[in-house]
Formats: sequence, C-alpha cells, structure tokens
Amino acid sequence: MTGSEEAGIDIRIRCGTLSLAARLDLSETGRKVAAGLPFESEAGRWGGEIYFEIPVVARLSPDARDVMQAGEIAYWPPGKALCIFWGKTPSSLGDEIRAASPVNVIGRMVGDPTLLERVQEGDPILVEKA
Repeated sequence: MTGSEEAGIDIRIRCGTLSLAARLDLSETGRKVAAGLPFESEAGRWGGEIYFEIPVVARLSPDARDVMQAGEIAYWPPGKALCIFWGKTPSSLGDEIRAASPVNVIGRMVGDPTLLERVQEGDPILVEKA
C-alpha cells in the first residue's frame, strides 16, 4: 500500500453496543462527509447493506460505481445517504455486491464488516471522528 492509499480520516460508527472503526478517504466527497461529523441517523437495511441519511450534499463523482466490495463505504447522492456494504443486495447478480445505483466510494470498514448484520431497520446510528 502506498502512503496515499493509507491516508484518510478515521471514524467510528456506533449502533447500540456495536462500535466499528472505519476510514474515509480524502476524495472530495470523503472530505465533505468528514466535515459534517458527528451525525446521528436511523439505519435502513437493503440486504447486505445498511444506509442512512446524512446532512451532506455531494454530486455523483466521475468514478462512481454500483458493484461494491465487502466493507466499502459509499455516499449515494439521490438519497443523501451513507451506505455500508457487506453482502448481497436485492440488485446483486450472482455473488456480487451491488448498490441500487452508482455511488461515490469514500472509504472502508476496518475489521469485519459482517458485524453490521446485527443492525436492524430503524436502529439509531452515530458516526463520529475516531
């Protein structure tokens, strides 16, 4: 890994007793999300994805995509939502992880993203700088 790949903003995602580490990248959208921290929201579930509205407005970036990797964190401009992926969604084809539409990938979970399986629809979520 190069230094630029390691650079980022460390965050913590809390939901009930679950406390997970993550890192946002230094992309334009990643910096906007970091500047808005901390924020609280309620979780939505869509298969192997949680998502929640955040008070950040950003445009779809030129490198946005819809096929994701487990543990990736993304911003979904149409819903002003932060999305975290760990498994198949209703849009997935085969074993892939697919967002509903293209998203700006802005970071990664540190550790096991499948722990997010514990998060239920409507659970309160707090995202803050680590």
